[in-house]
Amino acid sequence: MDAGVKTFTFEVHPKLEMMKKTVLMLFVGLVSLGIYAQDAAAAKIEFKSETIDYGEIEKGSDGVRVFEFTNTGSIPLVISNVKSSCGCTIPKKPEGPILPGKTGQIEVKYDTKRVGPIRKAITVTSNADTPTKVLKIKGTVKGEGAK
Repeated sequence: MDAGVKTFTFEVHPKLEMMKKTVLMLFVGLVSLGIYAQDAAAAKIEFKSETIDYGEIEKGSDGVRVFEFTNTGSIPLVISNVKSSCGCTIPKKPEGPILPGKTGQIEVKYDTKRVGPIRKAITVTSNADTPTKVLKIKGTVKGEGAK
């Protein structure tokens, strides 16, 4: 061994080791609690119905229908986008945020000049705990003189 090199040995006091473990467990608990609290504060979108059935309607009749929903969460619900699976269906989203406990609606207008079955999807994107919801419309547009 080199005469100029000294070796030191440290021992950690048992109480200090226990205190480190306690602080670590407390930190993990607080982080977990913070994550839980963050998850608990969320917007939630609950639709009265996720499918609208037009039934059998006449060509050229009113194609406007409404999906009603409630924000059952604890923060304002913001719908950022509503899009349809085709150009024959035009959805309209609410302009502002929907406060907790309040209701809102998404208006859908189907082009009833198109005769035949209706099977379309409307995708709703929001800040809700389930950020994407798919709504459906269905039915049949009867041609003129059809029974």
